[in-house]
Amino acid sequence: MDYGRSEAKAAARERFRGLWAATTTPFDEAGQLDEAGLAADMDRLTGELGVDGVFCAGVMSEFWALSAAERHRLVTAVAAAARGKCQVIAHTGHHSVTETIELTQQAEAAGADFAVVINPYYPQADDDGLYDWFAWVCRNVNIGIWLFDTRYAGVSLSLPLIDRLAGIENVCGIKVGRDHERYLEVLRRVGDRILVCEPNEGTWLENMVQHGQRVFMSSAAPYLYQVPGWRPMREYTELALAGNAAGAAEVAATLEPVRAVAATWLHGEAARRRGSPVPYIKAWAGLLGMSGGPVRPPLTQVPPSELAALAADLDAAGLPCTAPSAP
Repeated sequence: MDYGRSEAKAAARERFRGLWAATTTPFDEAGQLDEAGLAADMDRLTGELGVDGVFCAGVMSEFWALSAAERHRLVTAVAAAARGKCQVIAHTGHHSVTETIELTQQAEAAGADFAVVINPYYPQADDDGLYDWFAWVCRNVNIGIWLFDTRYAGVSLSLPLIDRLAGIENVCGIKVGRDHERYLEVLRRVGDRILVCEPNEGTWLENMVQHGQRVFMSSAAPYLYQVPGWRPMREYTELALAGNAAGAAEVAATLEPVRAVAATWLHGEAARRRGSPVPYIKAWAGLLGMSGGPVRPPLTQVPPSELAALAADLDAAGLPCTAPSAP
């Protein structure tokens, strides 16, 4: 981090561009952090896939299943692997305000460029309580802070609360993990003061062309929808950001078969019945050559029959898979 607290909003406007990937946390056969797998994933992301940034230690990373020490190790390893190659935003949220401050300070010291903080998920709090919680965090750290409005947090941040939080000196963005209309509401309310991003590849082209967005921050799509040698999401992003909307739309259309697989396995009704998409995201990523691997309880592993079916669907969509194996 090479900016001051008062410069966080301007730094975010300058630096958030292109594709940012939300990474998973690799575990080895003993259930421990697999730092070699993490390093290989980072090499692929920053090399052959050419991402502009990574979001680590968040929902895709199973943050709830990691100890504070593991979260620190994870962020430190990601920041070291990304140095000189791409930017890093680290999730540092926790229901404890003091734990959140400590994790955020550690991320800043480890070399993260920004931090993202989920709201406290217990106990329930009103807008005044949530504002005080975020304000307490922000005045005790220097790094630029992103808010995270997501159903995983148990509550939806109200528009008046987001409006108030956008006025805090080092709050510089919000990731809106809800529906598209909610993203547009937040954009209209605070988009002139902080960055507003929607982690949905299906609306990313529209958001660039119609709403002036410059950064996709962030989901697993940059490494689930692309493989080395075939990077349509990267290609249409650059076309759209350069003002070639027609060319971007033509390239984006080539992803329809992959989007259909995602609708079946990650986003549709059947996917919701299976619970968290994280085991399937890790399975998908593993089939394409990333670390993939097991999840930690209370999440459950993808059954071998479903892994084989997912591999068949990816092959049919034109994404070459490695041989499926049970985690």
